[in-house]
Amino acid sequence: MIDLQTTWFILLGVLMAGYGILDGFDLGVGILHIFAKTDEERRLFMHSIGPVWDGNEVWLVVFGGALFAAFPDAYAAAFSGFYLPFMILLCALIFRGVSLEFRSKHTSKLWRDFWDISFFLSSAGIAFLLGVAVGTTMLGLPLDKHGFFTGGLRDVFQPYPLLVGLLSVAGCTMHGAIYLYMKTEGELQKRVHTWMWKSFGFFLIVYLFCTITTLIRIPQSHQNFDRYPFTLAAVFLNILAIANVPRAIHLNKPGQAFLSSSAVIVTLTALFGTALFPNLVRSSEDPNLSLTIYNASSSGSTLGLMMIIAGIGIPFVLTYTGIVYWVFRGKVRSDEVIY
Repeated sequence: MIDLQTTWFILLGVLMAGYGILDGFDLGVGILHIFAKTDEERRLFMHSIGPVWDGNEVWLVVFGGALFAAFPDAYAAAFSGFYLPFMILLCALIFRGVSLEFRSKHTSKLWRDFWDISFFLSSAGIAFLLGVAVGTTMLGLPLDKHGFFTGGLRDVFQPYPLLVGLLSVAGCTMHGAIYLYMKTEGELQKRVHTWMWKSFGFFLIVYLFCTITTLIRIPQSHQNFDRYPFTLAAVFLNILAIANVPRAIHLNKPGQAFLSSSAVIVTLTALFGTALFPNLVRSSEDPNLSLTIYNASSSGSTLGLMMIIAGIGIPFVLTYTGIVYWVFRGKVRSDEVIY
């Protein structure tokens, strides 16, 4: 039972990292979309993610479903605490998809400006709110003895979660800029090259500030690194991945920079999971009231059945993702734009 609970905790981290890598650059493109100079550039930006964005969101859907099935008590507490932010997040997800499909359906400047702003705000909002959720989970929520959320919005929108939300926006912007550089060419690519440097600098500043704040604000966050020394590998890999991003940009190796940016997301997810383990929803008032993988999980038979379903389903998702990216590989050009 403990092995199943731990395995599903790790699998949730894998799903979170997968979503961060794949939809992270989508969100970054949406954030940078507002800085495009011409209508053609904006259409190129949308076309660069048009064939893949909806498939990338599958990882978020699967993460939510897996959390609900594997750890229903934690799912209930999280959605109670984040009810309003998650409703805003749902609206942002809807508006982002609608913006992609509707923007170029009419030539009116007012029409396109509206959907451009909607695309930017929804992309930035999704990245920010997901980061806030991570920060609040680290900080903890007020829970009663039954695991029910007893607080309000003030317990969610605190300075630390807002800082983590900003880090999420910065990371997605950097990830999206690198992806855009690989998909564009000519004068636009030269401007995107500048954005890569600026977005990396923005990310690095927020990352350092967030790391220092975490160590001060949540001193227990490093306990598992002392308890499980092998997890320190995630710390070193995270530092190496961040350091390799500017190196790869300087050497004009965008593929390597993108892989390094993806590694940053994976290692940050690993650091978050290590700091949180075995908690799923930490109690901010009494650690004994926290919802953990042990007291918030489904039955052993349910977790075992889910492993079988995951073993069958995940290869299909990976195969579909690989085929889509292979078919739509290469640069995007104005004569091929359909968005």
